[in-house]
Amino acid sequence: MRQQANIFFAWGGILMLSACTLSCINPFAPSIDTSLSVEMCTDLTDINNVFCTFRNAYSFKDTTLYGSLIGSDFMFSYRDYDRGIDVSWGRTDEMRTTYGLFQSVQSLSLIWNNLISSDSGAMRLNIVRGFNLTVTFNPGYVEYLDGYASLTFERSTVRDPWKLIRWHDESNY
Repeated sequence: MRQQANIFFAWGGILMLSACTLSCINPFAPSIDTSLSVEMCTDLTDINNVFCTFRNAYSFKDTTLYGSLIGSDFMFSYRDYDRGIDVSWGRTDEMRTTYGLFQSVQSLSLIWNNLISSDSGAMRLNIVRGFNLTVTFNPGYVEYLDGYASLTFERSTVRDPWKLIRWHDESNY
């Protein structure tokens, strides 16, 4: 009889523990998605961390993070092959365009490939780098873009973070 009482209390304890654990689950606050590979890259005086932050800004669709990389005199340009002209815009239009992209897609995955060319200035860097961008509008509509970006970064001192001031998209879309 004493053994039955111990088993009864043991099962009761397990049920109580389970009830407490389950009662702490909030269906309106789901757990964090850990499937994204997140790398902390906060030291923006290291150009590799700038590319890491760029990737994270796209992955999280975070315009604040993205904006921290863009210099005040930023200029984006690309060749519109259909119209046969070069198109360019500044920081304000870049932030508005990027915000629109981030809002209109379900997910983005940016992979920076190997450097095609690079100089090694202490205050100014010119880098040409390949990229793969996967744009998921919805599960049935996914675009895969591959291209090259010619990027110029500047900073005032070696202790200042790098800022992207020129981006020429060299892709052939």
